[in-house]
Amino acid sequence: MQRIAIFIITILLLVACNGDRFSTSPMKEHRGHANVKGGVYLEKSHNQFKTASTSLEIDKEKFIDRMVSKHGFNRQQLRNVLAQANKLDWVINLMDKQAPKATSPTAPNGAWIRYKSKFITPSNLSSGVEFWNQYQKELQRAYNEYGVPPEIIVGIIGVETGWGRVMGKTKIIDALSTLAFYYPRRAQYFSDELEDFLVMCRDEGVDPFDLSGSFAGAMGYGQFMPSAFRRHAVDFNHDGHIDLWDPVDAIGSVASYFKSYGWQRGKKVAVMADGQALSLDTGFSTKYSIETLAKAGLKPQSSLDGHTQVSLLRLDMGDNYQFWYGLPNFYVITRYNHSTHYAMAVWQLGLAVKDAR
Repeated sequence: MQRIAIFIITILLLVACNGDRFSTSPMKEHRGHANVKGGVYLEKSHNQFKTASTSLEIDKEKFIDRMVSKHGFNRQQLRNVLAQANKLDWVINLMDKQAPKATSPTAPNGAWIRYKSKFITPSNLSSGVEFWNQYQKELQRAYNEYGVPPEIIVGIIGVETGWGRVMGKTKIIDALSTLAFYYPRRAQYFSDELEDFLVMCRDEGVDPFDLSGSFAGAMGYGQFMPSAFRRHAVDFNHDGHIDLWDPVDAIGSVASYFKSYGWQRGKKVAVMADGQALSLDTGFSTKYSIETLAKAGLKPQSSLDGHTQVSLLRLDMGDNYQFWYGLPNFYVITRYNHSTHYAMAVWQLGLAVKDAR
């Protein structure tokens, strides 16, 4: 995805035991109509309009100008909508906590083992098997149409929301407007996401105040940001609407996302290496020839599908490091979240669920 930090995953998992899958998608439950002239459908009036500082009003007016000129929104209605959105100070605090650490551990400390254990658990595997069995036909259809295997889709949805158990309880319009207008460090990014969110609500005929997600504005089973919805989401159940809170649309949309980033049908994700290469840089964006890695002391445990250039991945196992050859499909998983741990967890969780069926 557009980068959603691993911190979000931790927050979701802490409350997962209290979450339930939506019995009805909020988009279906609250859908009105998509023919509101120049604006979004509103079921009702929400919060009282609030006054704001001059500088904030200037920022909002610039945003409104863009929405009017680019998408034909009604200026006054959009003013009223934004005036009803709440500023969430706690969202800003959580975003600040995501700042990258200045230093990395100099010796193995089990970071990968701890990360992996958040997802690959007996109860989680049971939930994953249940999801896979329930949507087996749709997962197979996604593979047939997009070339993305069921275990990858199941892994993504499992890591992101525990197969729909925890999709977030923050009003998306509150989160995005807070970050667009009160968080200068990433204001442009979240302004663009707010733009795409409002266009989505208008086109789908949904009240923007009725949709909840993560504190950064991610939505539905797969935690798509609004920009990902606009570019990659699909109506996979063919009901005339695109709804990421519907598991079938989510399955198709995740597959569509991966295909657009170059997923290679039938190809491997990564191959474990024998040996150690402690002097080499590692990470999903590194590039090495097979010969260079061989000279460093590494050897793949199985075929590399003919690839002559790979990334070098390193997992902290506690008492040593485990090295992997990262192949193009591994890199594609990191387009969802720019993290080696994340991509490896998605892949290994999906495989574990597959083996548990």
